Amino acid sequence: MTLFYDPVDEADLNRVEQILKGGGIEYFLRAEPEKGIGPQQVHVAEEDIPLAEDLLLRQTLH
Repeated sequence: MTLFYDPVDEADLNRVEQILKGGGIEYFLRAEPEKGIGPQQVHVAEEDIPLAEDLLLRQTLH
C-alpha cells in the first residue's frame, strides 16, 4: 500500500472515502505523522492508484 491522498480535514477525508468505497477500491487510513497537518492519510494498493485518481478526478469535476 502506498500514500494516495492526504486530506486537509475530516470533510475532505469523508469525501475521498466515499469515492473510493463507491469505486470498490480497498484503502486504509494511517495517522498523520505530524500534528496539525490533517486527520489521516489515505493509502491504496499501488496498482489501484490510476483508477483511484480517475475516480477522484471525475468526482471533483462534477
